[in-house]
Amino acid sequence: MEFINDIPKEKYENFVKNHKTKSHFLQSYAWGQFAQVSKKLTPHYVGLLDDNKDLVAASLLLEKKLPLGFSYFYSPRGFVVDFFNKPLLKEFVKHIKDYVKDRKGIFLKIDPDIVYKKEDSNGNPVSLDYDAKKVFTYLNELGFKHLGFTKNFETMQPRYSFRIDMNKDIDEIYNNLSKTTKQRIKKAESINVNVRLGTSNDIETFSHLMDLTEDRKDFVSHNLSYYKSLYEIYNKDNKMLLFLGIVNTEEILSNLKNELEVVKEQLAVFYDDNLSKSQKSRKSELLKRKESINKQIDEYQDAMDNYGKEIVLNAHVIMVYNDKAWVLYAGNHNILTNSYANYKTYFEHIKYCKGHGIKMYDQFGTIGDLRKDNPRIGLHEFKKKFGGDYVEFVGEFDLVLNPFMYFCFTKLVPIYRSIVKRKAKNNLKKDVNVRR
Repeated sequence: MEFINDIPKEKYENFVKNHKTKSHFLQSYAWGQFAQVSKKLTPHYVGLLDDNKDLVAASLLLEKKLPLGFSYFYSPRGFVVDFFNKPLLKEFVKHIKDYVKDRKGIFLKIDPDIVYKKEDSNGNPVSLDYDAKKVFTYLNELGFKHLGFTKNFETMQPRYSFRIDMNKDIDEIYNNLSKTTKQRIKKAESINVNVRLGTSNDIETFSHLMDLTEDRKDFVSHNLSYYKSLYEIYNKDNKMLLFLGIVNTEEILSNLKNELEVVKEQLAVFYDDNLSKSQKSRKSELLKRKESINKQIDEYQDAMDNYGKEIVLNAHVIMVYNDKAWVLYAGNHNILTNSYANYKTYFEHIKYCKGHGIKMYDQFGTIGDLRKDNPRIGLHEFKKKFGGDYVEFVGEFDLVLNPFMYFCFTKLVPIYRSIVKRKAKNNLKKDVNVRR
């Protein structure tokens, strides 16, 4: 077999997109180009050819340059290879190891898109058609070090996620939604929440919603140029879909005021204090309804006064690669949460993916630590409501090529990253305040 680098784009994409098990947008040619622009990483497209010059293994390697000429390499959700073909995996790793060494690589990190455990929407274990433990054995024999069964978001990519099998009928997918989710989707539909596909002109709105979410949920998002670059680069050959959940405050206010008049008319019947038990109960219900409508009128009036007649409440980014889709980002406004536009937006892109031949829909990240006091438990419970399988991936593996420098890097760099993260968060907060 022959190891090659700089695989031509068409040849590389044809192999990765059509690989039966390891096709992933993070291994796409476009993701390498984006990483180069946005993160200053150098993409390497490497592979292994058989005797017929056909690719039998490939990987996007992202190189991070370090001081003194050193670097480290990362294959996001890679490699694109049959991990259960031990001779093929061994041959590919041998060549990649030499390739990384030649470029003064301290280590190579991988986090294969291999499910370790799975549960269905009811929490029942789902058997896999392979033995995931073999991956640990094979990679360990090849010199890789497993970094542990982390439970939160400590790794480069999430170790847990929810995935919906889109081969199911749309009615079955809908029936798997939680009762609460169905009710909230209906509520959003009752006030005519509109969900539409955005364009490049909507990226700034999306970025602003991500800033608001970052400010509220305590995580670091990205700046506007990052999202613009992603949209521009990824959409050249693939699809980065932007779904917007929108409310028309003027229309909703008009409907609420009409409903209020109807309630007032119904209440007028109960002018007498000498009422039967059932009449008193009905009057009480109407009074509560009147109070609720008045509260909603105040809320929507305030929103219209501050944000206008049409407000984008949600903006979600879906990455589509061949027949798979990932919900990469979701930005939400901090107003009108009782419109449940977020639920409606989610289900609309589920329906879109089903209607466009998507076979696997990944919500891209949740937690394994399900204690009630985990600050991320709300995110987990929200995503769980959409009825996907709860999956755990095998996790991260490092192939250490320079033990001393690896020790320095793993001890000192996290301190540096912590400082940078705090600085970035403070800068983003300042930006959000300015843009408000």
